[in-house]
Amino acid sequence: MSEKPENRLERIVSDLMRGRRLKLRPKDAEEKEAIIMAARLAATRQGPQRMSPAFRQALGRQIDAMPRDGWVSRRTALVAGLGIAAGTVGGLLAGRGLEGPQTVAAKEIVPDGGEWFPVGTLEDFPIGTARQVRAGAIGAFVTRTDDSVLAVSSICSDLPCELWWDAKHSVLACPCHNKTFSTEGRSNEAYPLPPLDTVKVRITAEGRVEVFGI
Repeated sequence: MSEKPENRLERIVSDLMRGRRLKLRPKDAEEKEAIIMAARLAATRQGPQRMSPAFRQALGRQIDAMPRDGWVSRRTALVAGLGIAAGTVGGLLAGRGLEGPQTVAAKEIVPDGGEWFPVGTLEDFPIGTARQVRAGAIGAFVTRTDDSVLAVSSICSDLPCELWWDAKHSVLACPCHNKTFSTEGRSNEAYPLPPLDTVKVRITAEGRVEVFGI
C-alpha cells in the first residue's frame, strides 16, 4: 500500500528532527518547502550552528500536537511553524554570518566500540571516482588516489541528507539544496559550507579496503 503524502511528509519531518538520514523520492519535491525548513533546523543539532536537544524536542512536541482534522491547515501550520523556528535560529546566527566565510576543520568520525568493515579490494575503487560504501551504521564515499584511499561521510555537512556521486561533474552532490563537495570533502560553494566529516579507511596487506564503522 502506497504511503499517503501527508503521512510521508510528517514522517520525513519527524525523522529529520530525530537526526535520521534523509532519503527523498522524486515526488517529495512537491513538499520541498517544508522539508527544507525542517532540514535546516535539524542541521543545527551539533556545534555552534546546532540547536539544543531540548529545543528540538520541544519543537517536535509542538508539531505532534498540531490538529489532524485537515491536511491543508496542518501542512500550513507545519511550514509556518518551521519557518518561524528557522528564522529564530537564523537570527541568532546572523552575527556570525556577517563576519564572512569561516574556516572550519573537518572532524573525523571515530565511533566508540567501532570495528573495521571490509568494503572491497583496491581494484574495486577506480581512480577519479567516489564509491559509496557502508561500514555498519557509517555511510561513506571512498576515493582512490594511486595506491592510497581516503573516505568522507556520505551525509551533507549543512543538511542531514544523503549525498550522491555526480560522475559528470566529479563532485559529491546534496539533493536537498544543490550544494556540492569535492571528493576530499571540501565545499565548492562561494560561501563555503563546513567540510564533510572524514571517515577512517585503510588498505590491508592483502589489498582489501576497510572502513572503520560500528
